Amino acid sequence: MYRSHSCGELRASHITQEVTLAGWVQKSRDKGFMIWVDLRDRYGITQLIFDEERTPKDVFEKAKALGREFVIQVKGSVIEREAKNSKMPTGDIEILVTELTLLNASLLPPFTIEDDTDGGEDIRMKYRYLDIRRNPVKNSLMFRHKVSMEVRKYLSAQDFIEVETPYLIKSTPEGARDFVVPSRMNEGQFYALPQSPQTFKQLLMVGGMDKYFQIVKCFRDEDLRADRQPEFTQIDCEMAFVEQEDILNVFEGLTRHLLSEIKGIELEKFPRMTYDHAMKTYGNDKPDIRFGMEFGELNEVAQHKEFGIFNSAELVVGIAVPGGATYTRKEIDKLVDWVRRPQVGALGMVYVKCNEDGTFKSSVDKFYDQDDLAKWAEVTGAKAGDLICVLSGNTNKVRAQLSALRMEMATRLGLRNPAEFAPLWVIDFPLLELDEETGHYHAMHHPFTSPKPGQLELLDTNPGDVKANAYDLVLNGNEIGGGSIRIHDKEMQATMFKHLGFTEEEAKAQFGFLMDAFQYGAPPHGGLAFGLDRLVAILGGQETIRDFIAFPKNNSGRDVMIDAPATIDEQQLKELSIKLDLH
Repeated sequence: MYRSHSCGELRASHITQEVTLAGWVQKSRDKGFMIWVDLRDRYGITQLIFDEERTPKDVFEKAKALGREFVIQVKGSVIEREAKNSKMPTGDIEILVTELTLLNASLLPPFTIEDDTDGGEDIRMKYRYLDIRRNPVKNSLMFRHKVSMEVRKYLSAQDFIEVETPYLIKSTPEGARDFVVPSRMNEGQFYALPQSPQTFKQLLMVGGMDKYFQIVKCFRDEDLRADRQPEFTQIDCEMAFVEQEDILNVFEGLTRHLLSEIKGIELEKFPRMTYDHAMKTYGNDKPDIRFGMEFGELNEVAQHKEFGIFNSAELVVGIAVPGGATYTRKEIDKLVDWVRRPQVGALGMVYVKCNEDGTFKSSVDKFYDQDDLAKWAEVTGAKAGDLICVLSGNTNKVRAQLSALRMEMATRLGLRNPAEFAPLWVIDFPLLELDEETGHYHAMHHPFTSPKPGQLELLDTNPGDVKANAYDLVLNGNEIGGGSIRIHDKEMQATMFKHLGFTEEEAKAQFGFLMDAFQYGAPPHGGLAFGLDRLVAILGGQETIRDFIAFPKNNSGRDVMIDAPATIDEQQLKELSIKLDLH
């Protein structure tokens, strides 16, 4: 038996007991005649004491040779600690060691294994197995486990069945780039790793499974950001014989269950917002509604003067920044520089200070009088002491730019409280999205999304006006889940493929198996997938997902710990009939 107790378990009630512990040496303090060692395992830290008078001599000498992260086993008795530590659960006791066994020595770690480490991100990624010993990462992984267990508990109670679907599937041209896997036994042919189990879960509905879920790995070969990884985990769900309302109720229930069980927060029914309203009011389809700063469209009150920049703009729009009238000219100039950055892309910014005495001071006083600026304040909801920030230009671009500014100002003002949770359903998305470069439409969600009832005929006349029977769940300005009612009719699916530019032959080659299945009594069905990594991070009060993944990739999609991706040897390439031309 390596241990009778964990290092986080012992209390004053255990005093006088003989115990056996095992773990890692967190730190050691040698006073010559007395040595204290902090012993750590997953459960906590217990202080060990080696006393020259009370500890066997050979054990005492072994203790002197211990280094950080040595793996040891000790036996001894629990005694009362003289200098108690109220910050530690085990702070009332210590172990008077009588036996010490070195289970494994350790090199000196390249960074300190403590909550506040001296290791930078790159070195910690390289030695991730050491980083996991630190409480912030360890606790994040344990938190993820807790969320996953609550998901399974809730869905199982709702009669969902967990079913595994294949990882080696067929590559399709929709969505992001696939990771492909060459097949040795089928020369010149490739599998793809799934971007989602979409078609398989629909086939499970055809198969009569009725309610399916899976916590599943998905893969996308796309550009990376702080909240993206080439492999990620979804809570993937599908239901048969349902309408949109049924799905929203079930998965709103799941989210409320997680907030209640994990965070102790009880929320009422989630608000709902159409896609069009979200874009007009917040500039994006995943608005953070923990704070205001809603958009005010100013065309009617700003395009009647001789200010050519506004007059030529498709949209003039502004937000009121609370308390911003105190900003100096230098601070406002820095804000203008911020919106001009390539990441935002605005050409400039007009501002209006709403003074406490009811007057206004703007960067366009030459063109607009006090009555004009008062109307701007009314439209944007600005109060005395606020700063109105105004951008103009192409509608889609300027909304995205002002949305970025809104989020930046909220962050600076401390309005994005990670302990506050504001969920929101966004509904009535466009079914199709126009690619401005090619002039072709593509599916905004995926090609299996059903149009809203009664809108199918619009595909031939006004495809951009067709609304999808689709919905996203947003939490604190992040999309945590999305889904739709699916097409379950072969003819409607064929019509959708046609409008997406597929020939009949292409549609049959790519998705013939699904079209065939629809001929055998496919029920009405729909579903939703949560991004587990992102959901866990937000519930954990973080915006980035990396610490909630055991072995993440870096921003270049590399695992620097195992040095992957990597080349493979010539023999493997030959067996796969692959010839590389890197020139």
